[in-house]
Amino acid sequence: MNFIKKIGLANFFLLLLCAFIIGVAEYLFLRGDQLHAIFIGLWAPTLLLVVIFIKQIKNGR
Repeated sequence: MNFIKKIGLANFFLLLLCAFIIGVAEYLFLRGDQLHAIFIGLWAPTLLLVVIFIKQIKNGR
């Protein structure tokens, strides 16, 4: 619970979403659908970069 308070509830859910996206991408890759797995797998780093960008704007950098 301390971890959630430290990073914030919204950031915690975004991290869970990223983990879920990576899991789905790995499932698709192992199932043999490599192109869709790569496409979906790129969503997680994109989402994390958007979150970092928003935090930097919020902090005034």
